[in-house]
Amino acid sequence: MPIIVNLDVMMAKRKIGLVELAELVNITPANLSILKNNKARAVRFSTLEEICRALNCQPGDILEYTEHEGNER
Repeated sequence: MPIIVNLDVMMAKRKIGLVELAELVNITPANLSILKNNKARAVRFSTLEEICRALNCQPGDILEYTEHEGNER
């Protein structure tokens, strides 16, 4: 997929764990893990908004586009 989710990078920069962020965003740790591990097929804007609010960042800090499909990190 040409969209890469860098949520783990932002979480590390903000020194916040998965469970703590899941509580702040009000989603299950399992669903947040799916997003964090780049396995999600979609994300709601409301969820993205809450993640950005909790991490004090912009959507572009979390989502990255690459032209090369299959280019995973």
